[in-house]
Amino acid sequence: MQPDLDTVFAALADPTRRRILAMLLEDDMAVTDVAEPFEMSLAAISKHLAILAAAGLISQEKRGRVKWCKLEPDALREASVWMQGFGQFEPINLDAFERFLQVELKTDDPA
Repeated sequence: MQPDLDTVFAALADPTRRRILAMLLEDDMAVTDVAEPFEMSLAAISKHLAILAAAGLISQEKRGRVKWCKLEPDALREASVWMQGFGQFEPINLDAFERFLQVELKTDDPA
């Protein structure tokens, strides 16, 4: 069963979970190694890992007494395809848009 897009985006919404995914880009990691750079309990990290696993973004495997985490990059495919649909629009030039708004707002200003 593949997690739905909402579950994937909900998992990605948290900066701690995004940082964990970035760490796992390098290599598989033991849960204790994942937890090391964070100032939170191992239980809190385990909850973040459970959310990532439920979204299919990581897998966890017990090797002996150690639980390992592995990035599952294919889980991002559906989210990536969905986001690419928005790539058809031209990027907005924010400076030009700001200048346009200034001109428009000055024109409409009765003062």
